Amino acid sequence: MNPNYRNLALWAIIAVLLIALFNLFQTPQTRGASTDVPYSQFLQEVAAGRVKTVVIAGARITGTYADNANGFQTYSPGDPQLVSRLQDKNVTINARPESDGSNSLFSYLISYLPMILILGVWIFFMRQMQSGSGRAMGFGKSKAKLLTEAHGRVTFQDVAGVDEAKEDLEEIVEFLRDPQKFQRLGGKIPRGVLLVGPPGTGKTLLARSVAGEANVPFFTISGSDFVEMFVGVGASRVRDMFDQAKKNAPCIIFIDEIDAVGRHRGAGLGGGNDEREQTLNQLLVEMDGFESNESIILIAATNRPDVLDPALLRPGRFDRQVVVPNPDIVGREKILKVHVRNVPLAPNVDLKVIARGTPGFSGADLMNLVNESALMAARRNKRLVTMAEFEDAKDKIMMGAERRSSAMTQAEKELTAYHEAGHAILALNVPSADPLHKATIIPRGRALGMVMQLPEGDRYSMSYKYMISRLAIMMGGRVAEEFKFGKENITSGASSDIEQATKLARAMVTRWGFSDKLGHVAYGDNQEEVFLGHSVARTQNVSEETAQIIDAEVRRLIDEAYVTAKSILTKKKKEWIALAQGLLEYETLSGEEIKQLIAGQKPARDLGDDTPTSRGSAVPKSGRRKKGPEPEGGMEPQPSS
Repeated sequence: MNPNYRNLALWAIIAVLLIALFNLFQTPQTRGASTDVPYSQFLQEVAAGRVKTVVIAGARITGTYADNANGFQTYSPGDPQLVSRLQDKNVTINARPESDGSNSLFSYLISYLPMILILGVWIFFMRQMQSGSGRAMGFGKSKAKLLTEAHGRVTFQDVAGVDEAKEDLEEIVEFLRDPQKFQRLGGKIPRGVLLVGPPGTGKTLLARSVAGEANVPFFTISGSDFVEMFVGVGASRVRDMFDQAKKNAPCIIFIDEIDAVGRHRGAGLGGGNDEREQTLNQLLVEMDGFESNESIILIAATNRPDVLDPALLRPGRFDRQVVVPNPDIVGREKILKVHVRNVPLAPNVDLKVIARGTPGFSGADLMNLVNESALMAARRNKRLVTMAEFEDAKDKIMMGAERRSSAMTQAEKELTAYHEAGHAILALNVPSADPLHKATIIPRGRALGMVMQLPEGDRYSMSYKYMISRLAIMMGGRVAEEFKFGKENITSGASSDIEQATKLARAMVTRWGFSDKLGHVAYGDNQEEVFLGHSVARTQNVSEETAQIIDAEVRRLIDEAYVTAKSILTKKKKEWIALAQGLLEYETLSGEEIKQLIAGQKPARDLGDDTPTSRGSAVPKSGRRKKGPEPEGGMEPQPSS
């Protein structure tokens, strides 16, 4: 039985017993000293004038004497002259309905039932609060949880892809293991470490690994756990958290999403000294105040370092800021190796190729990729996870799930094939572009088709030639529609291409100084930080004349890209048509198969595998096109350049 319900039942029984005792002691028999007298003696006392009051309840008669407070009781045999005799002697007469003890007890229970229920509910909630906050009314107690090895010990071996961040945290581990090593040379360990990075990069995992390596108590709490509806609760919880940490020192306190409580003071729209600021003030005092907490190391994580209070970031509090970025290609491969430890892989799985094809993926994204691949292999009744599952899972995450149930006309399907073929031909022939990886006309997500390019490695900077080539690739779809179907029959399918091209061209002009007319000047505010947040308002810091020049330069770059796309498609018309026909036949083509088609060869399909190379391919083992559902009309073919 649940202990809460057991305690509630116990208190209910106690309340019933108390009420029963109260009812018992409130009966008329116990109100003063009462003696039983015969009815004949009672009549004699009345006749002598010694009876002061009587209470008649049916046959039962109780009363008091005039000369003392002693009471008496007797029973009437049904005397019809009793009332007149009492009136003759001026005896005060009270009449009550006849009732027995059981009815009296029942009436008391009914009258006190609401009070019993309220008392029971109150006891129940008090017990709940005791289990949640340490004791009743314990709002000011810290909600920090002490993690032990029972929760799963995490070490640096479980963390991959963030080698620089691990090196910064190794000093913390060394200090917790051997503090004398630093203290004898006059060194002081950082009091706090702030982990900064986008979501999913492993900030929480890094903090847990530090505690696991040092083998010390690890307290974890969220920034939002400090603030409650009552004033002063946040500051009280901060004090209690550090009191608990002092009892378990040396230890680590980890505050996740510290921006919930460490936001810049005075930045609120309401004004005044709100509860959050009181909590922050107490946190600042505990981290570096008059009392020393040298054996307590505070680790915090946030993806909004720009909103934190400067007093929180100064040396002595958060001495060290460790940036945890998205992993590079080498880091992604290491992370994949960690996540596939318990996944049976086929011999054809190449983690290096998967890492190269997932630029911008965080550690959480890569974990999701491995999980999706394993689920796909299970749905296909495979014993091993093959490269096909990883490719399909990557396409699903990056481009969306296949929409084979959508339908469109043959003319729209042909339009999509020539549109995507135009992108692919441009990607193969522009001066600087990433290698072509895949082209498909199978709808995925919101796109009816797409062309994927796979970079050789992570790009940290992009050249002018590379960006001009990207603009030309984006214009390839619209030029292909115009060449094949005429200018009067071009569609809205290129709207996403035009939008992306305009955004890139404007960034080239206003941010990167790629315009001779505007020079090396940045115009407008940068609103594209990945995880540092966005400003509420955007200011216009250019004149009207300069804005016109910016628009003209953007138009010039896009027009030049359009002319380049026209020139290349005119020269490569034969290859472009062959590729479009191949997409209509096979629906999905890899980069190697596209090169074979352009060279006039039949794509070499592996017929020995018991499953198609890719779930995104509609080609059966016979090598002929498999008839599949047609995509939904009205959506836009969108390349992934």
